[in-house]
Amino acid sequence: QVQLVESGGGLVQAGDSLRLSCVVSERTFATFVMGWFRQAPGKEREFVAAINWSGGTTSYEDSVKGRFTISRDNRKNTMYLQMNSLKPQDTAVYYCAATFGVLNIRRKIDEYNYWGQGTQVTVSS
Repeated sequence: QVQLVESGGGLVQAGDSLRLSCVVSERTFATFVMGWFRQAPGKEREFVAAINWSGGTTSYEDSVKGRFTISRDNRKNTMYLQMNSLKPQDTAVYYCAATFGVLNIRRKIDEYNYWGQGTQVTVSS
């Protein structure tokens, strides 16, 4: 069973930065397409960013472009989300997700096979 564990969330002020990590318990991590999603209170889970197996291709939701950076270290089975210039509207539970058997990045929830339990990010104004 593939397990994903997120960390790095917390309470910060607007304009601050956080780096989220997602460790995957799977030796074939390097073959996975990975993504970050978030869910704010009362809202549906939404796409944030995704990265292909090599890290050479990434995709971002429009509201985080230029502020968030997704990356991965296949030697450490870990994916990251560097979040800069945080805004109160970024407040949400952030989830990492993994899918296998595909080459290209994915942006839809139902295209991912495995999910972490989430880490809370709260941005105060």
